[in-house]
Amino acid sequence: MAQVEQNGRATSDEATRREVLARVQNEGVRFIHLWFTDLEGHLKSFSITPQELEGALDDGMGFDGSSITGFNPIEESDMVAIPDPRTFALMPAAQNGTTVARMICDIVTPDGRSYEGDPRFVLRRALERMRSLGFDTFNVGPELEYFLFKSSDVTETLDEGGYFAMTTLDAAWELRNATITALEGMGIPVEYAHHEVGPSQHEIDMRFADALDMADHTITYRLVVKEMAAKFGAYATFMPKPLFGENGSGMHTHQSLFADGKNAFFDPDDEWHLSDVGKAFIAGQLHHAREISAVFAQWVNSYKRLVPGYEAPVYCAWSRRNRSALIRIPLYHPGKEEATRAEIRCPDPACNPYITFAALLHAGLEGIEKD
Repeated sequence: MAQVEQNGRATSDEATRREVLARVQNEGVRFIHLWFTDLEGHLKSFSITPQELEGALDDGMGFDGSSITGFNPIEESDMVAIPDPRTFALMPAAQNGTTVARMICDIVTPDGRSYEGDPRFVLRRALERMRSLGFDTFNVGPELEYFLFKSSDVTETLDEGGYFAMTTLDAAWELRNATITALEGMGIPVEYAHHEVGPSQHEIDMRFADALDMADHTITYRLVVKEMAAKFGAYATFMPKPLFGENGSGMHTHQSLFADGKNAFFDPDDEWHLSDVGKAFIAGQLHHAREISAVFAQWVNSYKRLVPGYEAPVYCAWSRRNRSALIRIPLYHPGKEEATRAEIRCPDPACNPYITFAALLHAGLEGIEKD
């Protein structure tokens, strides 16, 4: 681990840091994993002991940024990871009984400035722009789909079930239940779970949250799904299109803006109960769909999913019902303010959630600004 000069670079308040230190002691935590993502959204992690935690919270831990995809070149490689104590959570119990926690980090330069290439900071900047326009919250609810295979070597499915399949057709319902328990144990609320359209394809839906919290939840979700699958002797993948001729895996993302506790997308007098703000937000995303597709569908494999015939969006349009449209207005609760939202269907679960949510927000805000 690189050594850096002590400068007191804490990005959190002292009271919250003290709370985490007390929890680590009271709950017998043996190791703390510190997480962040690279530009592509791959989870990066290193571990510290409780003895090092106070210093890490107050001043961060140094590392080589030139070895992280998308970060600084070797001549500017010194970076600092500062844990965000709000993200402290206990990991699912290890088989040997060791108690392990994790925190997600903000990345800063040695002089304490936020690093502009940190995906978490990219999302923070987008949220600052949102607040400058008078909005308080950007709520998102991503629906991550994934496949379960018998191993990482072959695409051999566990079942031939379809949408909402149950009993013997859904061979992994026990694994899904264990995954939900693990997620909730880490403070991630789950709404519901089910078998998806493809064979051995699944979906566990987290309850909507503020974009920054949800991005943290998303990277945690992907790791927990993979680790729980491994414990059950299976292999989980978020690859957008692992099976030819079957539905791919998307990350349909529900979005809404709030101001003063009210949903800015809702208008009770509109034909679709959609406000001018909501329509402008959607227009901004449709206008910039080509550019931001490089963010929310960043892999070659992503475009094997975005083809006709598999409920994937192939039209740059919005609709109230059509799942082939880029953006859909769900009608599960027509006329209900809190349920009014825009569902963008093109992101896939292999994206970087921080940069994806930031790009979606920037595009929507530009639509509002230019309305």
